[in-house]
Amino acid sequence: MRSKKLLVIIPDGVSLRNFVYTRFPEKAIKEGWELVFLNFTNFDLSELGFREIKLNPKSSALTDLLKRAKILIELDLFKNKFNNPVYEKYKFSSSRKGFKSRIKNLLVNLLVKKYGSENGLTKLREKMKDTERRTDYYKNCKEILERETPNVILCTNQRPVIAISPMTSAQDLGLTTSCFIFSWDNLPKATKIIDSHYYFVWSEYMKDEMMNYYPYIKSNQIKVTGTPQFEIYKDNTIVIDKNKFFEKYGLDMEKQYLCFSGDDITTSPHDEYFLKDVSEEVEDLNQKGYNLGIIFRRCPVDFSNRYDAILKEHERVIVPIDPAWTNSGTYWNQAMPTKDDLVLQTNIIEHSFMVINVGSSMVFDYVAKGKPCAYLNYLPLIKNLRKDIREVYKYTHFESMPDKNSVFWINKKSDIPSIIKSAMENPGFVVSHAEDWFLKINNFYTEDASNQIVYQLDHIL
Repeated sequence: MRSKKLLVIIPDGVSLRNFVYTRFPEKAIKEGWELVFLNFTNFDLSELGFREIKLNPKSSALTDLLKRAKILIELDLFKNKFNNPVYEKYKFSSSRKGFKSRIKNLLVNLLVKKYGSENGLTKLREKMKDTERRTDYYKNCKEILERETPNVILCTNQRPVIAISPMTSAQDLGLTTSCFIFSWDNLPKATKIIDSHYYFVWSEYMKDEMMNYYPYIKSNQIKVTGTPQFEIYKDNTIVIDKNKFFEKYGLDMEKQYLCFSGDDITTSPHDEYFLKDVSEEVEDLNQKGYNLGIIFRRCPVDFSNRYDAILKEHERVIVPIDPAWTNSGTYWNQAMPTKDDLVLQTNIIEHSFMVINVGSSMVFDYVAKGKPCAYLNYLPLIKNLRKDIREVYKYTHFESMPDKNSVFWINKKSDIPSIIKSAMENPGFVVSHAEDWFLKINNFYTEDASNQIVYQLDHIL
């Protein structure tokens, strides 16, 4: 068999989840690939038996400013091209605290004015690469690639600035690069920071999106592979016996449990009040003869105490099961999933009959197990409302939903009891539409995406 080496760039926790904790390494090795991981996380992949190269990434401060300008310019261009103001919603306010932050914001605004056109954007992309070429970090990446001489480089996330240097140095050395678009909602948000020879996407739908947003990328550069993150739901060997799972997490064997999946504080800043509403309605159903409980899984990157009072007030029905993530710092991007968390989430889904949340992709995790999702779609009755979460459903990625019946819609608090009962007694109609949605945005969800990615890597080689 021909010798072939793949260098896999792991910049963050999402990449660990998709390309280390899944079947991907096993499938790649089976097909004759020698794997080397360029690992920027604090996890020791050698403990899993993988060869890794640790590198302390240090991109130029200017590159980060250029990236911020690039995103703003692209969103403006998308808004004009598609005549849709929703792209303004993808712009996040930058910190204005301190002199340095204000100077950075001023520089970003100047860059937006200077490069705010299609031609300007092309120049800005090249300027990002040129800026990185002047760093010691770029030189270190180039030295590693010259020593390792991989046949193909796979960047497992299209977003991180720290991946620009290894990808650019690879291209400067004439090496073939590929990049995985890690989420179904990323392309409309202008998060594609990495330029690559090839891109792996979940579906034909995402391929069409990519060509619409980035017409300079040709059809033959985009490979439809699916995503490895859902493969675990086909592995029945990791399902824990109900008695053992309930005993481990203090669940009541007599109760049927729904899952309330928490959102990050930006998407749903008043999420705790939705949990309160659901808890009150569950308690009321229990007074009427039902025997229900709530498994609360918080968003893995939400470190706030905003749920604490609700959890205490409704401890009769809520059992919190925290994600098995580690956090080595104070920022969301320093939180890292463990392999145990994939098993934990799978078993929460296995042992609950539905999930309730605000616009989360957990709809796909649940439908992968044949179970329904309900989306919260109303305003909680509180003062000082910080966000109308109903705006979330106007985001472009929800246009992929082929039928509004793909989820149950909770349009007011009083809808909660009837929707819970429908999810328990007659979920089939919603689940079947959710399956159509899932198949549209992830063509290979019923198959093995890791195999598809390895197949495309072989085809590229």
